[in-house]
Amino acid sequence: MEDLFWIGFVGAAIALLFAWLQRSRVMSFSEGNEKMRKIAASIREGANAYLKHQYTTVFKVFLVVFILLLIIAFGSGGKMLSQFTPFAFLTGGIWSMLAGFIGMKIATNSNARTAQAASESLNKGLRVAFSAGSVMGFTVVGLGLLDISVWFMLLRFVFKLDAANITSAMLTFGMGASSMALFARVGGGIFTKAADVGADLVGKVEAGIPEDDPRNPAVIADNVGDNVGDVAGMGADLYESYVGSIISA
Repeated sequence: MEDLFWIGFVGAAIALLFAWLQRSRVMSFSEGNEKMRKIAASIREGANAYLKHQYTTVFKVFLVVFILLLIIAFGSGGKMLSQFTPFAFLTGGIWSMLAGFIGMKIATNSNARTAQAASESLNKGLRVAFSAGSVMGFTVVGLGLLDISVWFMLLRFVFKLDAANITSAMLTFGMGASSMALFARVGGGIFTKAADVGADLVGKVEAGIPEDDPRNPAVIADNVGDNVGDVAGMGADLYESYVGSIISA
């Protein structure tokens, strides 16, 4: 049965190809009028700025953990930890980050397109939104299957490891994905709630303008938080849960 691992590569390729086709379909729709495009561009700019800062911070944490795992694994000659463990931890975090990042990119590009499509018909708006959501869904599945399949192929057929060492390395791969998901979900959640409360207080209470009025800069920050927390964070979280369940089995 273990010789059938190549099915994972096939599934990953199909999932990623479908995600790319869905992205192309979503991007073909109109982003609306000039005001809609301007607001969408501001949200994209804010989301990119936030993720750049977050990933820079997470990189430092991962680097410290990676070095510690290297010391333990190679210092003990592989007795305490498999020498593949540090690299599994690192790649798990990177791929989890990538899943969330791709989801955030399609979300910030599809928001205005969904609004414009919904103004034409409810059915069209739903189709655009569902297609955009499926991009991250199939990206998570595709990347997860690809990474697990690559690791299993390398450990089992290239380095000829036994089941115990394969298990050790791939469990740490899941831990790396979980660590990235933790930072993405918590950081994005704090950001969006802080912006949400701030926008309500300043906008409705002090300035007397409607809730979610784009004239309030905090509303843009709130929308940025929704994308980086509920989309990028959830993408990393879904990736962690998906690969973790496969590895545990």
